[in-house]
Amino acid sequence: MKPKKTILCVDENEASLSIRKIMLETRGYRVLPHRNAEDALVSFRTSPTDLVLCEQLLPGADGAWLVAQVKSDAPRTPTILLTDRSHGNQYNTVADVLLTHGMWEPAHLLEHIRVLLIKRRSPKRSSQASVKQFDSRIGAA
Repeated sequence: MKPKKTILCVDENEASLSIRKIMLETRGYRVLPHRNAEDALVSFRTSPTDLVLCEQLLPGADGAWLVAQVKSDAPRTPTILLTDRSHGNQYNTVADVLLTHGMWEPAHLLEHIRVLLIKRRSPKRSSQASVKQFDSRIGAA
């Protein structure tokens, strides 16, 4: 049996965090849930993590800060930053994917996760071609 990929999931809203955790675990991922960026960063630095999924708006340090710290420590770790509609794409972030609430469905999120993990696993040309193909299908930049 193949080892589970580990996703660090950060959201201050306990209900949203729980829903994402269940959604990811039922797809075979191991989830490390956190409600703030500082605790999440400690977890990232002490636990093997394959992908980071976090909300932009968090108490204390925000999601963009967490993504910047993760990329500083491990540049190849894929990151997804979730924002609300009122803030849109105004964040200066190094996240691999920026998704605005209400503009995507859970299936989109799961597909982004799948593709980012494939891309991380194998930086070969065929993998990058599949990422570009996926991006063009969903209209991502």
